[in-house]
Amino acid sequence: MRDRVSQALALILGLFVFWTAAAGAFEALEQRALFLGLVTTLGFTLYPLGAGTSWRSVGLTVDLALTGVALAACGYIVWNYEAIMGSLPWATNPDIVLTAGLLIAVLELGRRTVGLIFPVLVTLGLAYALLGGSLPGALGHRGFDIAFVTETVFLGDLGIWGMLTGVAATVIAAFVLFGALLLHSGGGQAFMDLAMRLGGRQPGGAAKIATISWGLFGMISGSAVANVATTGNFTIPMMVRLGYPRPFAAAVEAVASTGGQIAPPIMGAAAFVMAEILGIPYVTVMMAAITPAVLFSLAVFVTVHLVAIRRGLAIVPEAELPAWRLILAPRRVLPIVAALGGLGIGIWLGRSVATSAFYGIMGLLIAFVVTQSGKMPARDMARRILEGLVDAGKGLVIIGVLLAGAQVLVSMINLTGIGVMLSSLIVTLAGDSVALVAVVVAIVCLIMGMGLPTTAAYVLVAAVLAPAMTAVGVDPLAAHLFVFYFATISVITPPVCVAVFVGAGIAQTPWTSAAVEAVRLGAVTYVVPFMLLLYPGMIMQGGPLAVAEAAISGLVLVLAIPGLLSGTRMLGHRGFDAAIFVAVIALAIWPHPAGPVAALALLAGAWAFGRRQRAATTLTRTDT
Repeated sequence: MRDRVSQALALILGLFVFWTAAAGAFEALEQRALFLGLVTTLGFTLYPLGAGTSWRSVGLTVDLALTGVALAACGYIVWNYEAIMGSLPWATNPDIVLTAGLLIAVLELGRRTVGLIFPVLVTLGLAYALLGGSLPGALGHRGFDIAFVTETVFLGDLGIWGMLTGVAATVIAAFVLFGALLLHSGGGQAFMDLAMRLGGRQPGGAAKIATISWGLFGMISGSAVANVATTGNFTIPMMVRLGYPRPFAAAVEAVASTGGQIAPPIMGAAAFVMAEILGIPYVTVMMAAITPAVLFSLAVFVTVHLVAIRRGLAIVPEAELPAWRLILAPRRVLPIVAALGGLGIGIWLGRSVATSAFYGIMGLLIAFVVTQSGKMPARDMARRILEGLVDAGKGLVIIGVLLAGAQVLVSMINLTGIGVMLSSLIVTLAGDSVALVAVVVAIVCLIMGMGLPTTAAYVLVAAVLAPAMTAVGVDPLAAHLFVFYFATISVITPPVCVAVFVGAGIAQTPWTSAAVEAVRLGAVTYVVPFMLLLYPGMIMQGGPLAVAEAAISGLVLVLAIPGLLSGTRMLGHRGFDAAIFVAVIALAIWPHPAGPVAALALLAGAWAFGRRQRAATTLTRTDT
């Protein structure tokens, strides 16, 4: 019974997203309240309290009560929308009760879906707003009573109905639906088959399949844990079966899948939030992320290649690889081309991001029906489309709950001024040095991001830490991308590395061993964000020469750092080779136009010289 209810609710939510993407969203508060009402109702059916226990009846009572109060609160906003937006309402006792009930419902769903850390942080933010007036010194503020906090959180568009919830209810929801329908129309399998064909026959082929698939699959998923759980269930067992060490298999998938969150065009929910915070088009964020995403992918690929050669990792047998004629069949390719083409046309025409996603959805559905007609029964086509709508609805529960809770936390940070105070403290401690501020912010981002989904981690660090970087002269887009990337790679950074946990579980290996491998494989990913600060061309700023300089520097780094860490031989002497790699890395990050070119010349020269030496040695041995 519960499964049928959840399926029906997920379908309703998916249809709601489809309709509002096509016809346009309702008025802001109405759209957000309707969305959150559907999300919370669906959430309590998907994540029931006490399921499978003897006290499920108690859990059912709690679930029904929380669902009822959440629906009442959301319905109250929809019913009183005009009065709320047309005046400055004073909080009454019923308002306070509804606010408390809705917050409890959202935070309890947050606890069930992503763990305890996130709801605790939101609760601390609320407690600080209510009780911080009693604190001494710099941490104290003027104090706010429960009525004022209720008005901020509930009776306006600054609290739970603010920008983050709005992004979740429109742009992110449309792209989640886009990705779900693309996957259910065969896009996910098509991406996996293409990755297998491109990487399978190379050294370490199974690991390279994981590396390639994240770039394809990640474009439509944008979630590290989802990528690991989806592609990892295929790639990790393949790597283990071919003799790859289990920790290495888990680490490759975790690191590669993390890159899905920075891979255009979707880049995960946090990128949409970034565009809203900065007040710039999403396309600008997407374009700025292209070079770092390519460097991330190349870094992981090069590292896997070097490790595969050193360890002698096996290739994938030809019999297990799909044929090119199957991969390039029109019924596999055309829906993907139509989906991405519709998305691109919408953006080119200047439509909103949500409307562009709708164009992509329509292109996908039309191409899917046309290419499958006569090959797949109409009932099966309809079933796949309905499954995509249902999966999209289910996938929006975590996103909706996280962003609604994050919006409450951000509103409390802004209300109390704690974010400005912490940013000023960081700048004071670092002495206005961009390098020191960046290091401090990177460390704090990794710590604050541990145990949190990327979107929630980004929102938190963007509110508190990005202003510290802009205060010392960093470009706002570069600052936000910097904290975004460190919030992203926190999922592979011990001790709380969620993506590694999932990968290790699939590989059936201790997560500690997998985490060590993940840090080694992802070493370059900790360097790429700092390049955003050194080279404006990394985010497509400064003109063609600046972009070329950034690209050369990045290329050299993603070749030299894996070479140094994997002990790659160029001249045949470990000490000399390590010294050359260190010199190359130093030149690549030297903030001078000649640095990257000199680094590339040194690396290419050393490699060419070493190759000639090895060839001469081989020839001599052959003659002998």
